[in-house]
Amino acid sequence: MSNSSTIGSWIRAARRERGLTQEQLAERSGVSVELISALEREKRQSARMSSYTDLANALGITVSDLLDRRERLQNNNTAGVLAVRDTLLSVADLPGIDLAADDGEPTPLPALMAAVRRGWDLYWDGELAGLAAMLPGLIGEARLTRAQAGPRAATPLAQSYQLAADLMVHTGHDDLAMVAAERALSAAAQGDDELQHATLAGTVSWVLLHQGRTRDAERVAAAAAARIEPRMSAAPPERVTVYGSLLLSAAAPAATASRGSDVETYIGLARSAAARWEEDRHDYWTSFGPTQVAMQDTYTASVLGRPGRALKASEKVRRENLLPISWGAHHLDKAHALSANGTQKGDRLAVEALAVACDVSPEWFRHQGLARTLTRELAERHSRPGKPLSNLLAAIGPR
Repeated sequence: MSNSSTIGSWIRAARRERGLTQEQLAERSGVSVELISALEREKRQSARMSSYTDLANALGITVSDLLDRRERLQNNNTAGVLAVRDTLLSVADLPGIDLAADDGEPTPLPALMAAVRRGWDLYWDGELAGLAAMLPGLIGEARLTRAQAGPRAATPLAQSYQLAADLMVHTGHDDLAMVAAERALSAAAQGDDELQHATLAGTVSWVLLHQGRTRDAERVAAAAAARIEPRMSAAPPERVTVYGSLLLSAAAPAATASRGSDVETYIGLARSAAARWEEDRHDYWTSFGPTQVAMQDTYTASVLGRPGRALKASEKVRRENLLPISWGAHHLDKAHALSANGTQKGDRLAVEALAVACDVSPEWFRHQGLARTLTRELAERHSRPGKPLSNLLAAIGPR
């Protein structure tokens, strides 16, 4: 494909490689020929996520390719990601390959869980390079401890793989993310924690969404939610957290597929489940509560092209209930809604929202396709972008 990395150039190159006209691509994808033409000519820098998904599926490429989610770790250091890849695809895990087992000393479970917590702290702080550097060793320790300690060590191994899946999504390696998610599910199945296994369905759903497989993403999350649905008002709060987060996970692909009525159903069920709490909870390294519901309401409304609804929902989001990159992601959704009408005030507020997201973690920010797309689109609208927007352009780096 072309060395250019704009969304339009990827669409144009992929379309021509397949011998398709714009009209034929429009017929295959259901996306209007006018939008395809505008994207290819770079008259438009963004579109709805559902349009990206339909175009990617019609072209046989990933959504990651269209959104240009290549690695942007600190100092362009991709060695950490490659090491995680090699760990996930270890030849020792291949059937029929008999390599000498690691006979080192297992890490005591408390120390191993502390290391996993450190990995999650890095992830939620947006320190992706630091997470990439520690994951191969963490997964190796967790494997060894699981082999020698048995099912008691299933949870830290599952969460180590879960962290790898999350990292791979952010760096655009969606297929490796699915490998990591499968490893996580297998590890969790060796333990006896039903909620740990259910939580991983949310991770799988997220990976499938980034692969453009919206129907599968929704089904996985919705089915897991149904399996653990709390049946009594006195259900353990951890169960409600996992259940509610799965409902919100199911809402995201429904929005991407433009099924607004299904989104309303998931959001409504989640809102009912969250009504028992004033503050959000954080269990199994996932979050749920009134703010999470409002945050996902903002996101899905923005994806569905309802900026007014998105901004109204965002008023209920409370900073103290969100982990750092969740706060950043919410501001990306706000920026998307604010910029939708193309007004001068909306653009100024969108830039301010993007700046908040960038301040959370510049490293995380430049891995977000929406951040790059919105920043460039806003810059296209203004011949003199000004310092705040210029800073954002510097943060996302060259195309």
